[in-house]
Amino acid sequence: MKKILATVMSAITLMSFAACTSNGSTSGNSKTESSSANTSATYKIGVCNYVDHASLNQIVDTLKTELTKKGEEKNVSFQIIEENCNADSDVMNQIISNFVAEKVDVMVGVATPVAMAMQAATEDNDIPVVFAAVSDPVAVKLVDSLEKPGKNITGTSDYLNTKSIMDLIFANNPDAKTVGLLYDIGQDASTGAIKEAKEYLDKKGVKYIEQTGTTAEEVALAAQSLADDKVDAVFTPTDNTIMESELSIYEIFTKAGIPHYAGADSFALNGAFLGYGVDYKLLGTDTAEMVCEITVDNKKPSEMAVRTFDNGIATINTETCQALGFDLETVKTAFKDHCTQIIETKTSASFES
Repeated sequence: MKKILATVMSAITLMSFAACTSNGSTSGNSKTESSSANTSATYKIGVCNYVDHASLNQIVDTLKTELTKKGEEKNVSFQIIEENCNADSDVMNQIISNFVAEKVDVMVGVATPVAMAMQAATEDNDIPVVFAAVSDPVAVKLVDSLEKPGKNITGTSDYLNTKSIMDLIFANNPDAKTVGLLYDIGQDASTGAIKEAKEYLDKKGVKYIEQTGTTAEEVALAAQSLADDKVDAVFTPTDNTIMESELSIYEIFTKAGIPHYAGADSFALNGAFLGYGVDYKLLGTDTAEMVCEITVDNKKPSEMAVRTFDNGIATINTETCQALGFDLETVKTAFKDHCTQIIETKTSASFES
């Protein structure tokens, strides 16, 4: 009996030791590598897109692709929670609240309204924010300066060189007498560019007519009004509301013989005569790089300069160009001294993957 009892006690002791060894090990959090060589850190990234349109979608798609690549390169994982608020502020705020509750490692806000809402929501916590496609982050007080943001937020800007796109209008039509300005008065991205366009036209002695809209129906009415006024050209900055409506308004301008010049290549993709601005795929790539630097390399957003890009790329819709009665080669010759690159496209709802 003594031998049996000793054997049982020995077994119990071994079992207890094994249990203590298993339960006593320290479990790693999402940012800490475990002792196993086959496991790595996982970072949770909350991405909120402002609205469904080609340029912003291209940023998000590129961001996801690049984070996957960078995860493989650095032996980490990025868990991406992707949302789209469709320009609804209530939905936007709920999405951001969910990101806070999920304790994401970084929030990514695509477009100015989302970035501003994320900034407000993270004032009382330490969640870093990386914005994408914010046209003027200093003017809307997201950052102290482009070089030193000074806050827990940084990102990429699609700042539009308004003078350059206005130069393109007059390179193609030196005799233009009236230019239409089509935008959403509530879009922060449009405020500075429209002011600059007016100053440019005032100096040139050219008349301008403003039309604004905040919904698809209002934008269509505004476009038709400019067509009825027989303006010589229409300018739109990087305005998300107009971009979202471009597929439904470009024919209004084309039938009226009016070229639409706008502040992103996605406008041209969706039927506008010309889109001028940054490469949104490159913008998405750099946004992903900044997310990686903050999570993996432990860089502070406050010390990371906002990234800006050469916006000298002119994208011509060749179908619209022909429908307007322009000769493509003549147009390209007129544009060549006013941009760094000329790209041709045809009308489509979205960029190819």
